[in-house]
Amino acid sequence: MFCPKCKSLMRPSGGEWCCTKCGTKHAIEESKSVRQESRETKERMVIDEEKQGGTLPTTDVECPKCGHNKAYWRLRQMRAADEPETRIFRCIKCQHTWRDNA
Repeated sequence: MFCPKCKSLMRPSGGEWCCTKCGTKHAIEESKSVRQESRETKERMVIDEEKQGGTLPTTDVECPKCGHNKAYWRLRQMRAADEPETRIFRCIKCQHTWRDNA
């Protein structure tokens, strides 16, 4: 967070954002709630896409839980950028989620 008065970088200290240059203080809860809301919105968007049922790509892969042969899939960067992406599957029938073992 940047100081509204002097535009310097503010640091957390004792439950508040404190400017080391001019001493301006703001409550941390303000920025924490914005970050939390953003994460919840992103999670809802992924869930809503899966419920729509035609927006995520599908593939022929067997679900380890129910044996159904269709699943949605998406790619996630789980490790460092120089590592390959992880493919995550979600069964269309039972909604079981698992990672690609390959």
